[in-house]
Amino acid sequence: MADEPTTSLDVTVAAQILQELTRLCQEFSTALMLISHDLSLVAEYCDRIAVMYDGQLVEMGQAQQVLYQPQHDYSRTLVESALHLQRAPGNAASETDRDPLLQVHDLTQHYTLEQTLLARCLGGQHNQVIKAVDGVSFDLYPGEILGLVGESGCGKSTLCRSILQLVRPTAGRVDFRGQDLSQLSTAELLPQRRHLQMIFQDPRACLNPMMTVGRGIIDPLLIHGLASAQEAAAHGRAMLERVGLIPTQDYVHRYPGDLSGGQQQRVAIARALITRPKLLICDEPVSMLDATVQAQVLQLMLELKQEFDLTYLFITHDLWVAKFLCDRIAVMQAGKLVEIGPTQQIFNQPQHPYTQTLLQAAPLLAKVA
Repeated sequence: MADEPTTSLDVTVAAQILQELTRLCQEFSTALMLISHDLSLVAEYCDRIAVMYDGQLVEMGQAQQVLYQPQHDYSRTLVESALHLQRAPGNAASETDRDPLLQVHDLTQHYTLEQTLLARCLGGQHNQVIKAVDGVSFDLYPGEILGLVGESGCGKSTLCRSILQLVRPTAGRVDFRGQDLSQLSTAELLPQRRHLQMIFQDPRACLNPMMTVGRGIIDPLLIHGLASAQEAAAHGRAMLERVGLIPTQDYVHRYPGDLSGGQQQRVAIARALITRPKLLICDEPVSMLDATVQAQVLQLMLELKQEFDLTYLFITHDLWVAKFLCDRIAVMQAGKLVEIGPTQQIFNQPQHPYTQTLLQAAPLLAKVA
């Protein structure tokens, strides 16, 4: 029984894991039950599919039948949501004469793994340097959605944490609205943080389980001194309503553990937006959600981008999500940025061999038909 074994993995590693699992099952004549919210993956590797909704098994049958002739309304909604993402045309190149909102110059984040004294004495080994981010440079323009894709462990999340100064970079510059964040002290960074917010992959890990939803959302307002307690409560209810958690009184006094994954992510989005940031860094915000909730959250993010004049740096290992959402895509491999360009160009005319490998490995629901 494999419970979401590839959820946090990029397409190349996910393909390797699933190929090895199926090979071992054939070799040892073992049955495999694969639990997944990724319909493309299920279509490629499974013989039969069972669809669950609200604790009930609503449909079961051969993979081809369930995916291309679904009988239950929920099955149809799942398939339509997945196909909607994959059939997105992708954005073409767009000209801009605006100054960049964010400029990253030769950003480097190295970590040193020190050998033990015994290892140094016996083997003469030197300390190992891990180049998590290795000389990355790019510009991000106001109102743009830049996707960041690459294999698991290539440095995507470390890059974003270095941009936010959650970890101080080893070298390089991070210019946000013309100011180098890497040169600011902790106290000097605080006024900038209200304009730089992050949405994390797992909302359960970033929402305080001991704090009610209402209090968790307004906490940034109180930390930055942007509103009184009464004003913050009103802003919090308005933001809950905007992200679709209505009626708000049903959610304000609940705790994160009482909510579904999709509802938790909406709370995380509301909390990130409460300070009216200019730049939102999204670290795999929909990777743990099923196709229908994914589509709803992505559509919500597009609407909020227009309403709040947001700029997104969007990390994802799902190439179809990147194609649906992003204006440009940057591809990372082993800590380096190997290719960057408009979404249509990356998908239709990839230049780097690694980009080509990623696209070839991406499971596509339509091609299985």
